[in-house]
Amino acid sequence: MSSNLKVRKSEFIPAKESAWFIALFDGYVRTLFWRRFGRVWLHQKYQPAKGSKTIYYLNHSSWWDGLIPFLLNQKVFGQNARTMMEDRQMKQHSFFKKIGAFSVNLENPRSAVQSLRYAVESFDRPNSSLFIYPEGKIVPFSTDKPTFRKGLAWIAQKCPEVDVVPVGIYISTARSDKPELHLSVGEKLKVDPSADHDELNRHFEEKLSELLRELVENSHHKSDTFSKLV
Repeated sequence: MSSNLKVRKSEFIPAKESAWFIALFDGYVRTLFWRRFGRVWLHQKYQPAKGSKTIYYLNHSSWWDGLIPFLLNQKVFGQNARTMMEDRQMKQHSFFKKIGAFSVNLENPRSAVQSLRYAVESFDRPNSSLFIYPEGKIVPFSTDKPTFRKGLAWIAQKCPEVDVVPVGIYISTARSDKPELHLSVGEKLKVDPSADHDELNRHFEEKLSELLRELVENSHHKSDTFSKLV
């Protein structure tokens, strides 16, 4: 077989949450954001009701995206959160499994399906949530409609009782030489259970694009719509 046709294999890494590590890591993460950013701002339209289960999907344009779900869940949502993370990153930073991350191999379809099924099974836990970056890789920030892999739509179809919420991330130095991080939690989306994967993907892509355009506009011209997170 040609080396170009070989599919990279890797062992699936499940989440293995540690309450003491989460408590310790929480302090480290808050301090890290406080040191590296002038401010971390939050614009919020969705707050999970008691017992709600939620899929949060986010744009992916910086290194910080690996820590933002943890920060949001610890300070805002308070759910039993898990995050899907590329297996290469999980191997380099194995501690992420202790805060709820589990691996996905995006180059191996069979392995990716295993991760998607694990994501669905994770919603059997009470008050559970999932953070997912459906672009599957870091891309330059843009408010244009993104291109998603089909995993988000697949999970949403399998979990019709779960809220689906877009989250926008925008880092700006417009007002200071020290960057400011703006986060926007959108409204719960209406999901048509009869829609196919492509229709759902387009719907999710369009809603995130709308949220990002609003986020950029508000960050520059309507700063009073944000509250200080860190």
